[in-house]
Amino acid sequence: MVGAPALAVNNRVRELRGRHGWSQGDLALQLSVSRQTINAIETGRYDPSLPLAFRIARLFDMSIESIFDPREESV
Repeated sequence: MVGAPALAVNNRVRELRGRHGWSQGDLALQLSVSRQTINAIETGRYDPSLPLAFRIARLFDMSIESIFDPREESV
């Protein structure tokens, strides 16, 4: 049985953080996560949980879809 394609998520967190002049540590403090979590999200090694994605979207006053762009990948 063939499963659904894996879903990879591109994001604009680094770009948006830079526009605000925030370091990874600054953003981490505002979101109550570690700087390493922000780094992992920005480099695509970690996709945030839905609650964290909502907090990120609220902080930047944007929709989740305008920050996180899912795309299908073949497995």
